[in-house]
Amino acid sequence: MPSGQQLTHIIEGCVKAKRESQKELYKIYYGFSMGICMRYCKHKDEAVEIVNDGFLKIFKTVSNFIPKYENYDASLMGWIKKVMVFTAIDHYRKNYKQHAAVELDAVHFEITDTFESSIDRMSYKEIIALVQLLSPTYRTVFNLYVIDGYKHEEISKKLNISIGTSKSNLSKARINIQNMLKETNIKLYEQRKAI
Repeated sequence: MPSGQQLTHIIEGCVKAKRESQKELYKIYYGFSMGICMRYCKHKDEAVEIVNDGFLKIFKTVSNFIPKYENYDASLMGWIKKVMVFTAIDHYRKNYKQHAAVELDAVHFEITDTFESSIDRMSYKEIIALVQLLSPTYRTVFNLYVIDGYKHEEISKKLNISIGTSKSNLSKARINIQNMLKETNIKLYEQRKAI
């Protein structure tokens, strides 16, 4: 990872639209950005598209970047994450919003301890693989709420849905993940039993 001074130099080059600086910034933060975008997508190709769109936004607005922390890298990563999340939301609106279910009721479902104990034993990659199996609507709300820390009020504004729909989608996403975990546990049990 480059030092704060090197990053400052790269950002200054990006502000001047220097291709080498843009290429360097892309290379440094591509993996980080893909990690964010893969949470919002089912397929890698879709995530690559979002990352590329996100970097186009970054290159267009990089002159607006102002470090908020003493650590330049942390500030830059926070800003890039925000751009990538917003780009993923834009992608969702453009490609999936019309397919999303109309207003769902705001029923909450309790998740049993099985959900937590199964998730605790899973790797990050396994959890992301489950999240990617969710429908685009459930996946987006789940990521925004659980992983990125947005409140339902913020999600409703970003996705143009009601707060109740956001809560309902989160509950249904959790139920879907819980069911997938149960299926995984049953398959593992059956495999062990066969041995």
